[in-house]
Amino acid sequence: MNRKFTAAATAVLTAAGLATAVAINNNATAAPATPQAPVADAASPQMLAAMARDFKITPDQARQRMAREQKATANEQALRTTLGPAFGGAWLDAGATTFTVALTDASKADQVRGLGAVPKVVSRSESQLNDAKAKLDRTAKQAPKSVPGWYVDTTTNTVVVLTKSGTQGTAAAWAKSAGLDTAAISYQETTEAPRTLIDVIGGNAYYFGGGSRCSIGFAVNGGFVTAGHCGTPGTQTTQPSGSVVNSTFPGNDYGWVRVAAGNTPRPLVNHYDGTNVSVAGSTEAAVGASVCRSGSTTGWHCGTIQQKNATVNYQEGSVYGLTRTNACAEPGDSGGSWLAGTQAQGVTSGGSGNCTSGGTFYFQPINAALSALGIQLLTSGSTPPTSGTTTTTPGTPPGNTSWAPYTNYAVGATVTYNGVSYRAIQGHYSLPGWEPPNVPSLWAQTIR
Repeated sequence: MNRKFTAAATAVLTAAGLATAVAINNNATAAPATPQAPVADAASPQMLAAMARDFKITPDQARQRMAREQKATANEQALRTTLGPAFGGAWLDAGATTFTVALTDASKADQVRGLGAVPKVVSRSESQLNDAKAKLDRTAKQAPKSVPGWYVDTTTNTVVVLTKSGTQGTAAAWAKSAGLDTAAISYQETTEAPRTLIDVIGGNAYYFGGGSRCSIGFAVNGGFVTAGHCGTPGTQTTQPSGSVVNSTFPGNDYGWVRVAAGNTPRPLVNHYDGTNVSVAGSTEAAVGASVCRSGSTTGWHCGTIQQKNATVNYQEGSVYGLTRTNACAEPGDSGGSWLAGTQAQGVTSGGSGNCTSGGTFYFQPINAALSALGIQLLTSGSTPPTSGTTTTTPGTPPGNTSWAPYTNYAVGATVTYNGVSYRAIQGHYSLPGWEPPNVPSLWAQTIR
């Protein structure tokens, strides 16, 4: 696992219902209300510049795109709660101008028509798709070598199985043996050959195993989160010094390092131009949203979220629940940070391709990692702890405080607004217009 690769050594990286099309623009109405946030909140100037470079758009167009994506993310959170088991997934189109939401109950169409949406019928809910994929996950060890992975694709309302050229029959036989409904599966030929990304890094790097290196993902209380394949529990690290407390790979690909005294975790991501990007929270972005990756081998690169809940078959074993993207990475970027605006999304797992020819790349979602590891993300506005200390995540005070915009609120946080007490029923990053009485999907009034 603790192998060393050079970027020059390899170009292949290791490491039905209703569909609602919603036009996203600055004048669109939605519930909950999501007026455009200030540019400073949407993304740093450095991130906007990186998006402009990689999407081949102007910085102003990048700013407008980010505002549309924030609205789409808020709408997805609200509709996921409102539609319940009828929710079938959501995604943005290539230009992030149209937001699509899938659902399986036609009687709920009026709930999305209120957003100016046009309902269409599809077959399976998001839950049904996830259940279908879980059947493949349970037989991952029996998957043919010609199958590099599979994922839930809400845009086609199927579970997509990736196959090497000419091997679909073998893949179909394996999928049938797993007990899947053949109508729920589609097949896609691919040249992907993913493996984990352990190799040369710079900037926010850490070293282990006699010179091997990986990228720091995000600061947490007492240390940092990174990729699980970058070290087993007990592995000693240097620069910063510390040790791996917990890691999981394969199966998942996350781990965390407790740093030694004298090291100070900070809620920042290195932009590799002499500046840092602040991390404000970990609200999950929608499929189709832009996402930027930080890794010291290749610096900053941006792309879009293509699919979620993907399974990847690395040489070392299968990893489940990854997010699939087209933002490039190379060996040594493993464990590095993925951001949508100021919101942490995940840590680099692996992929296929490079930053010259492009390819397909995967990250481990951050919220799943934080929950499994029992650690807290450090966010801007908090006082970074040194090793051995703990911190309270901003937005989750033990008692009532006044509601405020641009705050990371966790489930159970309590606030007051106009003299009334509210409790957060969904974790979220607040924006103007999201005052508690305006967004019942996020806040519930408490009886005093």
